[in-house]
Amino acid sequence: MEFKKGEIEGVIIRPLKKHIDERGWLCELFRQDEIEETIMPVMSYISQTLPGIVRGPHEHKEQTDYFAFIGPGNFKIYLWDNRKDSSTFGNRQIIYAGEDNPAVIIIPPGVVHAYKNISTKPGLVFNAPNKLYAGRGRKEPVDEVRWENKENSPFIID
Repeated sequence: MEFKKGEIEGVIIRPLKKHIDERGWLCELFRQDEIEETIMPVMSYISQTLPGIVRGPHEHKEQTDYFAFIGPGNFKIYLWDNRKDSSTFGNRQIIYAGEDNPAVIIIPPGVVHAYKNISTKPGLVFNAPNKLYAGRGRKEPVDEVRWENKENSPFIID
């Protein structure tokens, strides 16, 4: 399958504001009054990605990811609409976010996603998904389709 450039239905991109003062900065990542109940986070984690490293591509069947890219580091985020019933099926969207462009990116189920640290320093990524990883007590199958090691994957990182 070949993907075409375009926005993807259901993906939400929300700019973030850093409140800076003499002590440093503060940035609100999410507020209950700004998130639909169906995507309300149930857990959160933070990860570090080294320069030049790619995480993904992968997708979830039921989980919505709530990523916050605030720095340090800048990222190139790749999205592919793999949902056959979506009005934007077959679209590929690229977003730049991180230290220079703080943003939340909410990715619905069925949208394949990956990100690459395009900085010369390690970058941090916060995620607050609406499903527990491996379910309650980590006793359920992981909701993840990993594409990064599949031969002939249509989800290409440049």
